[in-house]
Amino acid sequence: MATAFGSLLRECPLLLPQNREKSVYEGFVTAQGTDFHIRILLPLDLQLKNARIQCSWQLKKVLGGYQQILKKRLQHSLDLVSFMVELKTVLEVALKNTRELQSSTLPPPQHYSSLIRDIEALGWDKVVFVDPSFRTIKLKAEDSCGRHHQITLKLNPKYPAEPPDCLVDLPGQFAVSADAQSSLLSIHRQFLAVLESLKAFWNALDEIDEKTWVLEPEKPTRSATMRRIAIGNNISINLEVDPRHPTMPPECFFLGPDHVVNPLKIKLNSNIHMWDPEVSLLQNLKEVLEMDFPSRETLEKSDFSMDCGICYAYRLDGAIPDQVCDDSRCGQPFHQACLYEWLRGLPSSRQSFNVIFGECPYCNKQITLKMSMKKA
Repeated sequence: MATAFGSLLRECPLLLPQNREKSVYEGFVTAQGTDFHIRILLPLDLQLKNARIQCSWQLKKVLGGYQQILKKRLQHSLDLVSFMVELKTVLEVALKNTRELQSSTLPPPQHYSSLIRDIEALGWDKVVFVDPSFRTIKLKAEDSCGRHHQITLKLNPKYPAEPPDCLVDLPGQFAVSADAQSSLLSIHRQFLAVLESLKAFWNALDEIDEKTWVLEPEKPTRSATMRRIAIGNNISINLEVDPRHPTMPPECFFLGPDHVVNPLKIKLNSNIHMWDPEVSLLQNLKEVLEMDFPSRETLEKSDFSMDCGICYAYRLDGAIPDQVCDDSRCGQPFHQACLYEWLRGLPSSRQSFNVIFGECPYCNKQITLKMSMKKA
């Protein structure tokens, strides 16, 4: 039984027994990257031929024309593993046939000739990519500051009566106005208008990217509104900039030992009245915090990129060490996940809601970790 269950686990890792007798299995069967919910009820003698199968309406719809085949396979399969193998095979065939049928439903020739005229009105020089079915079109645009952008349009057969789905690298959604006379030219113009409205936002972040050491994100996209800037060794400030009001004070969160971070918090609160919307975001930060950020000309990013004191790595699942020992003689950084696991394993540690108290792995001084609600 253990061997049979192991084979089932390898074949369908998301399908698990729900009782000790292993007469009820529930979970998901996966085909072509899609998970379908299924429940299998075996009789007391565990004979597969008398089993009952319950599944989601999505799976019922896909297997609608294959019910008789599945009933026969249920009668003749030696065990649950072999039946699941055959079920997945039938499901793969059913999904392939369904998608081929859907793709064969093509719009009339007039649809394509209209699209060609649409592209010519826009200009082929603004087109980056068109797939053979003319359902995906990528357009390029340049804002007044010389930044290059792209927009991907997913057209349906009812275009232009129905606007396309748009994929963009912007801090927010881009919705095409529902105009009966919608065209690629009008969509492109709307896209350019949105790019211009975000010019001040990108100007502020571009200056930060060029003149400071940004620890996160490692490769900022145009949609990213957050920057974590190095202030010193194991000390940084996390900024969340509002794209609609980029000249106003951003949300600020300091990361580092308390004896360094607390004076910076005091300066921020005391000098926030000095914030000038006519001055750049970076210049305002310098004046309010009464400091200069480490220069890219004299320092390297590695000067601020200290590895975690527990796993000895800098990046862990995309995260960098953001927890620091508060003792001024230690200051060792840790990943939140690593420190959490370390403190949780200490007999002397204690937890209150989402805050856990324990000892630093390096200096044995008290260290406090406030976990995110997701981790807690």
